[in-house]
Amino acid sequence: MEQNEQPVFGIEKLYIKDLSVEVPNAPEIFLEREAPQIEIQLNTSGRGVGEGVFEVILTVTVTAKFGEKTVFLVEVGQAGIFRIMNVPEDQIEPLIAVACPNILFPYARETVSDAVTRAGFSPIVLQPVNFEAMYMQRMQEQTAASAEPTIQ
Repeated sequence: MEQNEQPVFGIEKLYIKDLSVEVPNAPEIFLEREAPQIEIQLNTSGRGVGEGVFEVILTVTVTAKFGEKTVFLVEVGQAGIFRIMNVPEDQIEPLIAVACPNILFPYARETVSDAVTRAGFSPIVLQPVNFEAMYMQRMQEQTAASAEPTIQ
């Protein structure tokens, strides 16, 4: 093995790929005094964009509602371009599903908080996320789904 075949994991670029802020019931919604119900959804995706280069997107969707009425909806697609080279094939997926989202999350959290504040509401501070546990759960679900007999 040559010296230059050391594993490489690096950040090439971090950027916002998508940002959406909706306040569909303004201005009346600002007259509400109670705290809204907050729902947070996370999604990650990754794809190869070149030799050893991957784009990973962490999508965070925050929805605030009073009953059925939407207070605000903020969606951030925080993306990064990562260089992953000389890494065993079976370790690439965990890097894309765990390590990359861990890097992207603080940027997404800041963008969500800023967007919610700019929309006129108190900032939302997202709690830390265990991407490894999410990945392991997804792997267990896929294993269980593939073990189920198919009905024809």
